[in-house]
Amino acid sequence: MDAEDTPVPRREIYDARNKDSLPGTLVRSEGEDAGTDELVDGVYDALGTTFDFFLTAYGRNSLDGQGGTLRATVHYREKFMNVFWEDGRLVLGDGDGEIFQLRPRDLLDVVAADVSRQILNPQLGYFHQSGALSESVCDVFASLVKQYALGQSTDQADWLLGAGMLSPSLKAKALRSLAAPGTAYDDTRLGKDLQPAHMDRYVELPLHRDNGGVHINSGIPNRAFHLVATAIGGNAWERAGRIWYDAATGGKLSAEATFADFAELTATVAEDLYGTGKELDAVNSAWKTVGVR
Repeated sequence: MDAEDTPVPRREIYDARNKDSLPGTLVRSEGEDAGTDELVDGVYDALGTTFDFFLTAYGRNSLDGQGGTLRATVHYREKFMNVFWEDGRLVLGDGDGEIFQLRPRDLLDVVAADVSRQILNPQLGYFHQSGALSESVCDVFASLVKQYALGQSTDQADWLLGAGMLSPSLKAKALRSLAAPGTAYDDTRLGKDLQPAHMDRYVELPLHRDNGGVHINSGIPNRAFHLVATAIGGNAWERAGRIWYDAATGGKLSAEATFADFAELTATVAEDLYGTGKELDAVNSAWKTVGVR
C-alpha cells in the first residue's frame, strides 16, 4: 500500500464547557495544531494512538472499518467522574480532583477502552457474564494499546488499567490489574478492589447492582488473557492479541455469551491461526487456571 493510500484518522474534539448538553462546541478537528487545553489535546492524541494501533496490528480502519470519524466531548458537567460513550462519541468529565483525576498523560488506556468497546464487542449483552466479558475485552485492548505505544513486551508491561487516574492520596495503584485482579486498590474512601481472579470467587449479583457484576467479574477473563500473553511472550498485541481480536470480531459470540463460550472460541481461533503449538496450549492452560474450563 502506498503511503498516500494509508488510512489516517479523522478526529473531532468538542468542549461541553462543564454543561450537560452534547456534543458541545467543536474546538479541534483533524490536522489542526494543538491549543492551550491539555485535555482536548490529550484526548486528540489518545484517539490517534488508538486508531494507529488497530490499523497497524489488525488492519482495522477506525470504528466502522471504513475510516469513520472519531468524536469526543471533554469537560462534561462539573467534576464529573466518568468516561462513557453516547451518540457515537466518547464523553469525558474532569474528575473531582480528590478521588478521580483526569490528567492528559494518563488518558491513553482509558480512552482506548471505550473506543475498543465500539470495535470489538457491541453485540454482547451488558449483564452478568456477557457484560463482564465485554468489560474484560475492553480492558485487554486498552492495555494492549498502552503497551504498543510504549513499545513494551509482555514482561515489561505493568498490566494496569487507569494507573494515575486515582489521586496519589489514595491507597491505590490503578482502577484494575489484569495480572492480579483484586489488588488494584484498597482505600477507605474508594473501597476494596473486589475483582476475583478465579471462578471459585465469582460474585453473583442482581442486575440492579453493577448489571450483575460486570466490572467485578471481568477480572477472571482479564487474568486469563494475561496468562495467555505471558506464556506466549513477545508483544502481547501480536499472537495473544490476535487470538482475542479474531474471537471478539468473528461474529460468533451471542448476546448472552459466557466465559466458557469465549474460552472455547479462543481455543478454536488459536488452533486455526497457529495450529496445536504453544499458543493453543497457553489458551487452554489459562482458562483452566482461572477455573473456566
